[in-house]
Amino acid sequence: MEFAVFHDYFGAIGGGEKVAVAIAEILNADIITTDVESIGKIGSRLNIKSLGKTPHVPPLKQISASHRFSSCDLSHDYDFFIFSGNWAHHAAGRHHPNIWYCHTPVRAFYDLYDTFLKRQSILQRQAFFLWSSLYRRMDQRAVSHVDRILTNSRNTQGRIQTYYQRDADILYPPIDTSNYSCKEYGEFWLSVNRLYPEKRIELQIESFRRLPDEHLCIVGGYAAGDHAEGYAARLMKDLPPNVELMGEVPESRLLDLYSRCRGLICTAVDEDFGMTPVEAMAAGKPVVAVDEGGFKETVTNETGILVHADIETIIPALKMVSEHPFTYRDACLARAMKFDRSIFEEQLWTVIHDVV
Repeated sequence: MEFAVFHDYFGAIGGGEKVAVAIAEILNADIITTDVESIGKIGSRLNIKSLGKTPHVPPLKQISASHRFSSCDLSHDYDFFIFSGNWAHHAAGRHHPNIWYCHTPVRAFYDLYDTFLKRQSILQRQAFFLWSSLYRRMDQRAVSHVDRILTNSRNTQGRIQTYYQRDADILYPPIDTSNYSCKEYGEFWLSVNRLYPEKRIELQIESFRRLPDEHLCIVGGYAAGDHAEGYAARLMKDLPPNVELMGEVPESRLLDLYSRCRGLICTAVDEDFGMTPVEAMAAGKPVVAVDEGGFKETVTNETGILVHADIETIIPALKMVSEHPFTYRDACLARAMKFDRSIFEEQLWTVIHDVV
């Protein structure tokens, strides 16, 4: 059986991109996408096919990606299709049998619509309203052509039921735990996320501004044409000396940072699932995360601390964990194994056989 994995674009590398690549590796599938400039940072040798580049201006980027997927026809080239991301499932109409691995319904159209609207200037708001209204309907139509929906957490499963009135099966993202190790509990904390406003990275920066004896390394970037360029620029202004924005790094470098950090901090708004806490736990490192979204499904009292999204509760948690981070090690390693790639692979094949 010949498989194809459709994914929006490979601009900034995040959890969605890692899941798409993992699915393609498991199925020995081709990846069908648009922009490919960052695919090399993952280190996979899969066969990548581009439908063409997208403009680096929002929302033209998203409109272009949707159109490229909805207008393509590879139905005679493959036997089974998997869609990953926010725009790739627009290809569902022509490509069956199929599965959509839904990382989340487009948050700008649904649960974070008001937040995104408020970020726009007065002149931009009307354009955003028109775009979101039109593409929300197109999104709903695309979902109607999906045969089976998989998703990454109970949190996202609830959104899918609310906004699409569709059931979705939970298949937790795969973590290749064998790639991670614990070399030491070093002198720095780690943060791994795209530089998006929803990640609330300013909370991390301000917390460490008040902890001058602690050091924070922030890994992650953003795709050209995303909504985050202005936010990233603001983060880079007035950084305290103990906070370093490292941008995107190769996978080998990221694994080394996990192995040597003291712990991981996560502050995203109602995160869909969040692979980074499990990656940190696979390296035996504790996690301080906000008590929201998918973090509540992965972080336990034995593997870290869940906090409110404010500096006053984040700082004491960081201090507490920082005193004895090694005491969390065994629980972290055991917790990470529950999300190992081998479990994902077995369950994915079961779903494919069910659909076929």
